Amino acid sequence: MARSSYLGSAIAIGLLSAVAQTTPLYTRANVSVSNADTSLTLIYQNNLNASDEANHVGALILDNVSEYSAAAAACASVNERLLPRSTLADYEEDFAPSLAYQSYAGYFDGEDGFYVDGGVFTTQGGGYQTSSSSPQGLPVLCTQSSRNGSSAATPINGSYITVASGDNTFVGYRNKKSFRFLGIPYADTPSRWQYSSLYSGTGQTIQASAYGSQCAQGSSGSEDCFFLNIQTPYIPKAGSRKNLRPVLFWIHGGGFTGGTGSDAVTDGGNLASKEDIVVVSINYRLSTLGFLAIPGTNITGNYGIADQIVALDWVVANIASFGGNPSQITIAGESAGAGSVRALLGSPKAIGKFQGAVALSNLGGGVTLGLNGDYGTTYSSYYTIPQSYTAAGGAQIFSSANCTTNDLACLANVPAPTLVSLPTVARYVVQDGTYVNTPNLILTSSSLPNTTTTANPQTAHVPVIFGVTANDGASFTNFPPGNTTTHAAGLSYALGINATWAAAIIASSLFPFTNSTGNLTLDSFNVSQRIATDKTFRCIDQSTLYSGVASSAFPKAYAYEFSRTIGGYDPNHLGGPKDNDPSNPYFRLHGADLPWVFGNLGSKDVREDEDLWSVQLVSSYFASFVRSADPNPEVGLLEARGYEKVREGVERSGRWGEVGVGGEDEGEVRLLDWPGRRSGWVDVEQCEWLGYGLDYYLKGGV
Repeated sequence: MARSSYLGSAIAIGLLSAVAQTTPLYTRANVSVSNADTSLTLIYQNNLNASDEANHVGALILDNVSEYSAAAAACASVNERLLPRSTLADYEEDFAPSLAYQSYAGYFDGEDGFYVDGGVFTTQGGGYQTSSSSPQGLPVLCTQSSRNGSSAATPINGSYITVASGDNTFVGYRNKKSFRFLGIPYADTPSRWQYSSLYSGTGQTIQASAYGSQCAQGSSGSEDCFFLNIQTPYIPKAGSRKNLRPVLFWIHGGGFTGGTGSDAVTDGGNLASKEDIVVVSINYRLSTLGFLAIPGTNITGNYGIADQIVALDWVVANIASFGGNPSQITIAGESAGAGSVRALLGSPKAIGKFQGAVALSNLGGGVTLGLNGDYGTTYSSYYTIPQSYTAAGGAQIFSSANCTTNDLACLANVPAPTLVSLPTVARYVVQDGTYVNTPNLILTSSSLPNTTTTANPQTAHVPVIFGVTANDGASFTNFPPGNTTTHAAGLSYALGINATWAAAIIASSLFPFTNSTGNLTLDSFNVSQRIATDKTFRCIDQSTLYSGVASSAFPKAYAYEFSRTIGGYDPNHLGGPKDNDPSNPYFRLHGADLPWVFGNLGSKDVREDEDLWSVQLVSSYFASFVRSADPNPEVGLLEARGYEKVREGVERSGRWGEVGVGGEDEGEVRLLDWPGRRSGWVDVEQCEWLGYGLDYYLKGGV
């Protein structure tokens, strides 16, 4: 590489650093991209221990340069310098596995060596060669001066990285763990209740170093919210599709009324660095702005779902420029995000654009236990447009907004914060005939002409993971008042059912009451939350997986239950375990699994060593699925990366088996903990009694 080309890039980036801090969007004239002459790989040996971050450093790897004399200029082009030998020696436990993995993955051959300050470093014996005898044409190891790994870390001078894609240039930055491109517009902002389309701006340089606005919710957010975020360990050389990494496409939860792609709990920096994958998170329209459907009009709903698909289209078209493989995308989401994943699995507009799916705490259920409906039902079964309008209180939306019923012009002018904060809002996925055209995800074998060879054309034929937290339902169950005198009264209050159904639960003997704590109210709640977990989460998931595998809708599937968590959605203020000791009883609540999946357990959240070890293990499971459609990590990869605790956990837990139909391994559920263990299907008889047995969908259940 000629020295002049590197220095030219360095000058351009230096100018960008000054301009980008003050100008959100500007023309692309005379802007050089950071990867014009080389790929950029950010290495950081991430053990997910937030309290230990200050003791570790990373580095940048640039492509081969012609000779050692060009190496310093290569590092200068990204505002860094050649990595000192002393740093390699002082942080040997960081660099040895990081570089060994580069060789294992086939990215760089560490035995040939890297140019470093004063010579060549080779991983063969950890030795050095002098510059006078160094071979030609080696990659370059540069310092990495962005040392703040927090998700809130802002750019520092010299950390900006520019990448061109889709006739635009994006200015992101790097922190300690990843290259970060935040607030990328993926769609033009449409008129209210119009479907979004891909961002049409061209010839622009877009500042992508700060999150864009979240979508309107409560008293915050905006209708100009069509942004996505990318966190990647690798940026390929401009125009190259070499060594692209798998992509996790994250869809946030929040009941279709709240949430954001910039949530710190689901920040992708730790996964990107620890697991060498690209993480994308998105915003999408919420509440009445995202899901209103009105019979007899062209307002047909599913605008939020359509936004997700447009974001997916943007990723397919552009992610290769940011190091991601557009042919290796796994969609994933939690709660309403899992409901979105479920909808996308059956959406004609989405099928074929992703290769795997993960649904965390997907909600389901139906008319059960004497209720007129169930909160979870609408996330897995889809109303018609008239049904949705009625369920959302469509007429009340108009009246609460001081609009005459069906006065669309009036409703269109209601301020967004007012509209999404009305007493009733729209939040339902509907059968609009374009984005969703079935009443539920089709998993019946009757739709398959030949179940041994033919995939269901109405359902994405991709590997899946579905699962729950052990007490998901506790977050959606009312804690009985302290003056509860009978178990039946406790059930009635907690589940919102009448005395007849409470008596039926007790008579079934399927959910036995035990006075284990000596507190009748708590013991009754324990039974109630188990029922709520089954009817709203567990049964629907187990039936989905069993039916999907039995009908060959899913080529393979995996089931899990979280047995170790922290925090989560806690409207009843149940708190954590006594004395903050995980060996004491506590509820594994809805949403409490997210720090484990993303590796984002804060230093104050580590109650014991096993917490950290389990986060290391569980994040590897999910990332492995993103890489290979199999949650079992490659042993060779774990050895190369030095992930000894993950390897120990994998060996002690045994292989996470696929969901089967018949045979010895039918229905394995992986209980995620440290080290974790295998289980069979959970509460099968209870799910049958509730009306959602394993073969519910095979029988045509909706």
